Amino acid sequence: MILQNEFVHWFRASSPYIHAHRNRTFVIFFSGTAVTEPDFDNLIHDLALLKSLGVRLVLIHGIRQQIDERLQQQGDTPKFHHHLRITDATTLQYVKQAAGLVRVEIEALLSMGVSGSPMAGAQIKVASGNFVTAKPLGVLDGIDYCYTGSVRRIDAQAIHQQLDQNNVVLISPIGYSPSGEVFNLSAEEVATEVAIALQAEKLILLTEQNCLSPDDQKPIQQLTTDQAEALLKQTPELPDAIAHSLRAAMQSCRQGVHRAHLINRHVDGALLLELFTRDGIGTLVSSTDFETIRPATLDDIGGIMELIKPLELQGILVKRSREKLEMEIGDYIVIERDGLIIGCTAFHVMPEQTSAEIACLAVHADYRKGARGNSLLDYLTGKAGKQGIKRLFVRSTQTVHWFVERGFIPCEVDDLPEPMKSAYNYQRNSKVLFRDVGR
Repeated sequence: MILQNEFVHWFRASSPYIHAHRNRTFVIFFSGTAVTEPDFDNLIHDLALLKSLGVRLVLIHGIRQQIDERLQQQGDTPKFHHHLRITDATTLQYVKQAAGLVRVEIEALLSMGVSGSPMAGAQIKVASGNFVTAKPLGVLDGIDYCYTGSVRRIDAQAIHQQLDQNNVVLISPIGYSPSGEVFNLSAEEVATEVAIALQAEKLILLTEQNCLSPDDQKPIQQLTTDQAEALLKQTPELPDAIAHSLRAAMQSCRQGVHRAHLINRHVDGALLLELFTRDGIGTLVSSTDFETIRPATLDDIGGIMELIKPLELQGILVKRSREKLEMEIGDYIVIERDGLIIGCTAFHVMPEQTSAEIACLAVHADYRKGARGNSLLDYLTGKAGKQGIKRLFVRSTQTVHWFVERGFIPCEVDDLPEPMKSAYNYQRNSKVLFRDVGR
């Protein structure tokens, strides 16, 4: 029964993300190494699940390991400069072979539909093509990169047409020039440029390891693009693969992609955990803060009601109707975390304009250890100071000590300003406290 309850709780908690991701375009990169591993079919199953939930998928695969294996089989040594492969005419043949083999293997896995398997009934159609126009990288630092190229243009219209036909688009790190030449490209660059060209909702980079904080070696949950740039500058010892992925995330977010995610592919189900749980499992990069405190709007009413309903049932908060919330929405402040309301409070200014009531201060149960209540209180205190409010009042039945610990002083009902005094519910018997602004 416990496992059943956990499943039901998880499934219900994931529903906002299921709705949010439907009909959104995700560009997902994974390395050639990932394709060779025994559990790669688990990733394919997760991709099929995303597709069944209405996500428009564009998949970009790498082929570095496959190229290296072919070179070594022929007794050749892979040549790199500044982490980019030097692709001579012989290596280009291996590039073509590797790209073709990996693409066919992925298409085969996406075509599975054995009864009783996770792919049963999926009927996924895969589209590949010459979506990427490339140009030669040329000579850098006196080194001729030969057939190594860079992205010149992405045919976004052609990709959108395939997505509109309900196909999964699969793109190899190969580009073609108008003169008919073939170029070996960086798969991360292709993924980045495709995401930007499509103005995708998400660029997802499946990495070989976690993006760790240099301070405590714990996984970093979220970064703005400015924070990611600072991390790269201040931490030259970051692994090259993570540094490349962070740069790709920064570039995409600064050019219109809503979110970028770095996810350790070695964690089974990491893609689903990142996309369908509140805190995820990877590192989220965005151009703006992942979590913000802001004034509420009418669109937030549903989220506020869902947040405060459990507290109303427990008698901690007074029940508020939707109509009352709509009338007073201009007084509300919310904490939004990746589109979800996880905290709220109200700031009711009294008619004399020198005092105000703090009401409906609530934080979601999963986030009460993050000092978010303090953040809301600080926000309101700052707001009071700007508006010339001298004294803040609060009524509470079960959180009196929390307010006392933050400088509030108990007082009598008669000390309340109108209309708080006339609206006081003696049956509820709330404790009354105040704090002067600036204390």
